[in-house]
Amino acid sequence: MNNQYIGSNFDEFLESENLLTEVEAIAIKRVITYQIEQAMIQKGLSKSAMAKRMKTSRASLDRLLDPDNPSMNLQTITKAATTLNKRLKFELV
Repeated sequence: MNNQYIGSNFDEFLESENLLTEVEAIAIKRVITYQIEQAMIQKGLSKSAMAKRMKTSRASLDRLLDPDNPSMNLQTITKAATTLNKRLKFELV
């Protein structure tokens, strides 16, 4: 058996398949979604109440909280963070 991926790591495999950037973006989206949902639970906010405090539509919040929706709007994330008394921290590595 001659497998070119034996001994490599998963990131190398994803990169060789041109999937690494896409997979990383999905993972980031899922983490942000999870963190917003957890903060909403801690504050006892329903989706409707959160959307109202953000001064946005429930549909917009639903898109933000949908882990399978890969698009994210920085303005919406900022509104969510501010509403939850959180700060955003972005880092390029």
